[in-house]
Amino acid sequence: QVQLVESGGGLVQPGGSLRLSCVASGFTFSLYDMSWYRQAPGKERELVAAMRDSGGSTQYADSVKGRFTISRDNAKNTVYLQMNSLKPEDTAVYYCNARGPIRTYWGQGTQVTVSS
Repeated sequence: QVQLVESGGGLVQPGGSLRLSCVASGFTFSLYDMSWYRQAPGKERELVAAMRDSGGSTQYADSVKGRFTISRDNAKNTVYLQMNSLKPEDTAVYYCNARGPIRTYWGQGTQVTVSS
């Protein structure tokens, strides 16, 4: 059974940091491109950061460049999103995504709220 389980969300003050984790199971993690998306209330889901299966290539939304870092540990079947200098506009549900040659999988999401 395929699972993507996100953790690490929560309430943080502006300027603070959070580290999201997504643990994968049920598929060959190292063969999948991994991404983080987010969806704020009333808005469409958007790509935040992505990393190729090999870990060598990354992509970021302009709004998070220089503040967020995606990484992965293929030995632990885990992808991370380090979020620094958080802003209120980063408030959203963050989803882990795994895209393979045939299938795409989604996690259930973790809430990130940036507020004073």
